[in-house]
Formats: sequence, C-alpha cells, structure tokens
Amino acid sequence: MDGLELVAFNIIASVGTARSSYIGAIDEAAEGNFEEAEKLVKEGQEAFNGGHSAHQELLVKMANGEKIEMNLLLTHAEDQLMSAEAFGILAEKFIRLYKGLK
Repeated sequence: MDGLELVAFNIIASVGTARSSYIGAIDEAAEGNFEEAEKLVKEGQEAFNGGHSAHQELLVKMANGEKIEMNLLLTHAEDQLMSAEAFGILAEKFIRLYKGLK
C-alpha cells in the first residue's frame, strides 16, 4: 500500500468515526439526553480533526509541487470527509432544535 492509500484510509476511518458520533448525538438529543449528545459531538469533532489533518497533508504536498493522483479511493475519502462535516453541522443544529422543544 502506498502513502496516498494510507492517507485515504486514515481520512475514511477518522471521518467515519466522526459521522457515527454525530448521528449518535442526534439520537441522544431526540431522547432529551443533551449532555450525552454534546459529548458525542465533541468526540466527533476530535475524530473529524484527524481526517481533516490528513486531508491538509495532501494539500501541503500538492502546494509543494508533489503530484497527487486522484483515484477512486481518494475520491471516496474526500466524499466521506464532506459528508461527515455536514453531519457535524446538522448534529449541532438538531441539538439546539431539540433543546428548544423540550
């Protein structure tokens, strides 16, 4: 496995964990468990930061003139990164919404 594949798998694993935490946070908020929901959002953000850091490594390499070859695995990793980011935003909004309803 080359370095690019390792970076892609790092992104996928990190943001997959983040997305799961965000979904769990929404579920907890729906049940009125706001402290747990906020804890899960924080855990999700920490996991997401790992994927985002790996993504930034690629940007730095590219900025330094290194050729980054896009392939299906890297495209999937980037897609998962964007998806997790959206879930994080939605989780925070859902928590605020559920707090307002309780």
